[in-house]
Amino acid sequence: MYSEVISAAVCGVESRLILVEADVANGLPGFSMVGFLSSEVREAQDRVRTAIYNSGVRLEAKKVTVNLAPGDIRKSGSGFDLPIAVAVLAAYGVIPRDSIKETFFAGELGLDGRVNKIRGILGMVMEARKAGCRSCVLPKGNAPEGAVIEGIQILGAGSLREVMDHFNGAAQIKETVSNIEEKFQQGEERAKLDFADIRGQRLVKRAIEIAAAGMHNILISGPPGCGKSMMAKRIPTILPPLSKEEALEVSRIYSVAGLLPEAGLVTRRPFRMPHHTISGAAMAGGGFVPGPGEISFAHRGVLYLDELPEYQSEVLEVLRQPMEDGRVILSRGGGTYIFPCEFMLAASRNPCKCGYYPDRSRCRCTQGEVERYLHRISRPLLDRIDLHVEAEPVKYQELTGEKQEETSEEIRERVQKARQRQQERYRGTALRFNRDLTPALLEEYCPLGEEERRLTEEVYRKKDLTARSFHRLLKVSRTIADLEGSRDIQSRHISEALLYRPVRQLM
Repeated sequence: MYSEVISAAVCGVESRLILVEADVANGLPGFSMVGFLSSEVREAQDRVRTAIYNSGVRLEAKKVTVNLAPGDIRKSGSGFDLPIAVAVLAAYGVIPRDSIKETFFAGELGLDGRVNKIRGILGMVMEARKAGCRSCVLPKGNAPEGAVIEGIQILGAGSLREVMDHFNGAAQIKETVSNIEEKFQQGEERAKLDFADIRGQRLVKRAIEIAAAGMHNILISGPPGCGKSMMAKRIPTILPPLSKEEALEVSRIYSVAGLLPEAGLVTRRPFRMPHHTISGAAMAGGGFVPGPGEISFAHRGVLYLDELPEYQSEVLEVLRQPMEDGRVILSRGGGTYIFPCEFMLAASRNPCKCGYYPDRSRCRCTQGEVERYLHRISRPLLDRIDLHVEAEPVKYQELTGEKQEETSEEIRERVQKARQRQQERYRGTALRFNRDLTPALLEEYCPLGEEERRLTEEVYRKKDLTARSFHRLLKVSRTIADLEGSRDIQSRHISEALLYRPVRQLM
């Protein structure tokens, strides 16, 4: 007898529907599986047979053939255990075949019949809903994760016995429901970090505000102890909250990596801070079966690289293409995998190895050592960073004064207003932020008056600007105008944007 069950395979952060077919026929007893399978999927036959036996079912010895289609997609992971078991039980007539139609199955089986958690459930449920499935049978531990997807029934099973009883009508698995609004309210509880804790550093705070408003990349330079890391860690507190669509995008990435919180949904913008010893594969993603890297974990959030020159040059160069395209494409023998990575890069560095240049009373680095240290960051990478700002040592009066600093909430309100202006301007297009503007669109969205054209022409001729850095200058000017509420870019906006170009480009 023949039966089929719907499941899915994880390909990058996407999921592809897989049809699990089972056929039970007379002949030499055996259990064979086909369909471009990895070793862990081939091992499923032993787990499935033992789990069925320990669930109290004695199957007649027959020739069992299981096929996972389509055959051109490599199947990996242990999530096919449950669909294979259900397909085999339906082929034997233990479970009515009609009862499992339009039902999606995924889960790993223990030898005692338990259904264990797996990775990537969120994307699978999205794909199942798109394919028209009415319900999903998932591991009980994954049920809260799957329940954040609306429009499809989620059944969390603790064991294979529960699944059999449910489809035979002996007992019902309780549906898992999720209150997404409540999850967002819990996620919106403010963190303890606040920009009000930062004394002084007005110029750096202003640059961070501009970066947050237009999702521009920013590099903060300065001596040790001036608050570079403190300010960078507070960037998420001034970013607008994640929308539901963005939260699902981010959660799908974390689901594939098995890093989702217990609530089953990421409700705060990511902030990733990898150590400088990280490898290129860990940064961009990779592996025999590619998984997401740090830049994908920072999707819709902030990737912070502290002490930028200390990172290996090949790791930094890995960032260049994703910063432009907003995605990483990895090709392997099993296929091509695409990982989204639209992040805001925030980085900090010391002005030299010891950190005190140009204070020669403390710095003992030679001029050559200073240059070699700074040149660890390539010019092409620097060109992709929109704002460069110098952090000065905090004065005693600023540190001990009674002046109240602006809170993150106050800055966040201005950032949100600037982003709303961008949303209105780019409505109906693929653009989201000013940093997404292409050179071809700058003329349309960043028109300049006669005075502004003369200023930008003079800047381009006298300063060491590349075409890319000039375009980024205009984008930053557009964001400054949005923060001010100005419809057009004025000369003062361009002049302020010039403050945030690398010092060596202004010499």
